[in-house]
Amino acid sequence: MPAYMIVTATISDREAFLAGYGAKAAALLEKAGGTYLMRAPGAVALEGGFGDGGSVVISQWASKDAALAFWNSPEYRAVKTLRDGVAECQVLLIEAPALA
Repeated sequence: MPAYMIVTATISDREAFLAGYGAKAAALLEKAGGTYLMRAPGAVALEGGFGDGGSVVISQWASKDAALAFWNSPEYRAVKTLRDGVAECQVLLIEAPALA
């Protein structure tokens, strides 16, 4: 069953985030078999503590195991440090039927 990784992020330095973490994470995600369904800034919080103006990223994976292999890989762990100090992220992983 497909799995979806959903990331919400509050980014304090978008330029640094995109040039460093964003570019390297995207290359690793694609190499690991993930596909971006959405990458967008400017979310509007209707409820909860996420905050206005945040970014949302949704990627699709062949399976939960494939997404976890990417997330736990040494390569991604190294890249993930590039968002330190420029983004606060919340990451969810869920299995669900394929989107139509």
